[in-house]
Amino acid sequence: MVNVIDAAANAESALREEICRIGAALFNRGYTVGSSGNISARLPDGWLITPTDACLGMLDPAQLSKVGTDGVQISGARASKTLALHRNVYANNAQANAVVHTHSTNLVALTLAGVWKPEDVVPPITPYYVMKVGHIPLIPYHRPGDPKVAEQIAGLASSVRGVLLERLGPVVWHDSVSNAAFALEELEETAKLWLMMQRQGTALSEDAIDELRQTFKARW
Repeated sequence: MVNVIDAAANAESALREEICRIGAALFNRGYTVGSSGNISARLPDGWLITPTDACLGMLDPAQLSKVGTDGVQISGARASKTLALHRNVYANNAQANAVVHTHSTNLVALTLAGVWKPEDVVPPITPYYVMKVGHIPLIPYHRPGDPKVAEQIAGLASSVRGVLLERLGPVVWHDSVSNAAFALEELEETAKLWLMMQRQGTALSEDAIDELRQTFKARW
């Protein structure tokens, strides 16, 4: 029993460190600024989530918020105001073990300039976007922490890997914190490329996308 308890504690400690490491990496490369953005991860007995108004570049593993499966905070600083959004992802996607939300510049700019279409914010212009990200729908603007956003995401969590919040940035989920961040970075880079081309880039052909499905099991 002691070994099981120690293993669980070690796993949680490693997860806390991963959240802080990824948070710092995203902050240092300008994916989020100030105290914006948040990261969470699934635990056997609940979730870890960054505190409200925390700077992702200055996270303390010991101060991450730990929340039980009932939604009640167990320890750490006060949980992010987007907790309901994160919980709705986990409740509706058993494969999602982490959620990353940033205010990435190019993706926010894209919501102001105009996305490709509401169900696909950018076209499939690169193979890695198709392979690593997939369809990303737009969620119309609501204030930060608005429960309406959490409700909309609940209905999408099992069918896509993330969403783009108008004027607020991307929310991406995956099987680990690192993989969620990697997918978010690919999404941001694709938005940057498309904006550089003044939103005129040609999407990959259906034959090319089908080849990616067959070869790499791309979700498109």
